[in-house]
Amino acid sequence: MEYLIGTSRGVFRSDGGEAREVEGLKDQSARALAQIGGALFAGTKDGVFRSADGGRTWVQAGIAGREIWDIVQSPGDPQTIFAGAQPAGLFRSSDGGRSWQEIESFAKIPGAEKWCVPVTPPQGGRARTVTIDQQHPERWWVGVEVGGVARTEDVGKSWSVSLPNNNPDIHVMVSHPSRPDTVFATTGYGRLQGVAEQIEGNAGLFRSQDGGASWQYLWQGRLPRYTRPMVIDARDEALTVACAPTAFSSYKDEGGARAMLYRSDDAGESWRSLCDAAHSPSATCLLGVAVGERPGDVLVTTDTGELWNVTPAAQWSMLASGLPPAWSVLQV
Repeated sequence: MEYLIGTSRGVFRSDGGEAREVEGLKDQSARALAQIGGALFAGTKDGVFRSADGGRTWVQAGIAGREIWDIVQSPGDPQTIFAGAQPAGLFRSSDGGRSWQEIESFAKIPGAEKWCVPVTPPQGGRARTVTIDQQHPERWWVGVEVGGVARTEDVGKSWSVSLPNNNPDIHVMVSHPSRPDTVFATTGYGRLQGVAEQIEGNAGLFRSQDGGASWQYLWQGRLPRYTRPMVIDARDEALTVACAPTAFSSYKDEGGARAMLYRSDDAGESWRSLCDAAHSPSATCLLGVAVGERPGDVLVTTDTGELWNVTPAAQWSMLASGLPPAWSVLQV
């Protein structure tokens, strides 16, 4: 088994031994990796890159000058692919990722001009996550950091925006594989006017059971609250969420990042830790999660450039190390 690992300085390939940097993506920060229709895709600070030879070489495919945060295909149609960008934009390819066009209706959502990441100076908002209804592909959700959950049920002709518990700081969204109206969203403390108080309810995991119209808070009594990476495994429907105290938690902090990894087997009703003794909490910040080779396994990347496989029994096995901070991983 081989893995593509997207880092802050390039994409690397590893089979569990020494990781090798791939050609064409040197020094590119890769937040998103995807395999669609026989091609591989990387979302970088300079648009979408595409590989037609299994990841050995890469070429720029479009959206140059925009940072790409997510790349997903339309269900059952590998020719139709979506990408979420910063500044907040939604793009679509109708030819398998060879060319891209902006979906202008998304950028024209009322209030979109106010979307931003509230740092100093403020950055443009991020269309950080794109989720397509697997049974009704005309319905899309786009999570905007910081802006809210943008939803369309008519392939982008019209949009509505919802804020889980008035929280516009949306990180990652996933839909439940067998319940099309159930959607999950991880959130943080960012607000359009600054940063919210770090108390329960102001960050954490939310669930909608009506397609994003209303939201329920699922992180009561759970720490830390700043939830970011998340994945749901269609094979066993296990939901895995990584979290840390703040957006800036790091292995460099005194005491480390204090990050945690949690799993739910019942769509968020109950949770258990996936952390072993060495990661309870984790001194390294957990930056990315993806499905592993076996049902229930997850791949985890860290800010110290490690790749781990974690089993449902919370057994951690290192697959790669010594890389730059690792944002994303794809099993190929």
